[in-house]
Amino acid sequence: MKIAIDPFMHRHLSLEALPSKVAELGYEWIELSPRADFLEWFKAPRVFPDRIKSFKRALSDANVGIASLLPMYRWASNDEDERQAAVRHWRRAIEIAVELGVDTMNSEFGRGPHPDKGSCYCCHTGSMIEACEDAWWRSMDELVPVLEKEGIQLNIEPHPEDWVETLQPSVDLIRTVNSKHVRFLYCTPHTFYFGDDTVAMLRECADVLAHVHIADTFNHKASSGLRYIINPPGSEARVHQHLNIGQGEVPWDDFYRTLGEIGFDGIMTACVFAWEEKADESGRFMRAEMQRLIETHFKGQKA
Repeated sequence: MKIAIDPFMHRHLSLEALPSKVAELGYEWIELSPRADFLEWFKAPRVFPDRIKSFKRALSDANVGIASLLPMYRWASNDEDERQAAVRHWRRAIEIAVELGVDTMNSEFGRGPHPDKGSCYCCHTGSMIEACEDAWWRSMDELVPVLEKEGIQLNIEPHPEDWVETLQPSVDLIRTVNSKHVRFLYCTPHTFYFGDDTVAMLRECADVLAHVHIADTFNHKASSGLRYIINPPGSEARVHQHLNIGQGEVPWDDFYRTLGEIGFDGIMTACVFAWEEKADESGRFMRAEMQRLIETHFKGQKA
């Protein structure tokens, strides 16, 4: 098992300074999420040979590896120009993974077109969901052969506001791709969008589960719908947090016990974003708490 950290709360650091910070916090692996000087959100990668060379040197000096690269592109956009641009960016991101010696990438199903396109950005209307799913399949038809050729595994998660937010049909979509290079990512802070039974959901996705994101959140569906108060009433806003373990309502003992029972041995990434003023403290706490839960529920396995 690889225990990684998403260093988003340390994005103010240079790319070269990141590996030593990650090592300082107790991690041996990075899940590198979008940042302006590497895989920028929705834009072409800002990566060139000298940048790769200096980053690889910093990783080696700190004895830290990249568990996964996380690109975010509009591969599910029903605007064909946007979708084609996303596929180009994906191809380049895959090349970068190969250059870095990284064998895993992860991303989200996607939210459809850019909001300035005048379409429903959150994809919650029936026709938009269908258009986004069709666009995603076109992108997968182009990208899966590239992933297979390069030996890259892609782990995909549904996200609040995506064209698919729930465990199902996400898991069946991944099964339908029918490639050992495309697997499922269970993001714990999205648990209460995925469904209602954590144990049942983990067992349901066990055959394709390769990656988990670890952060806590509150159940937005609890307390008669008033866990959050958003104006105006009826807002379609998707709310969740990425908190330290124990600060929300994810059933952690159930979660880790079930991971142990299904034999999970993939990537486990700390994905806390809420405490930028306490980023170091949060990172260290999450590493220790994940280790404690693994040792408690994985029959003494260490990571």
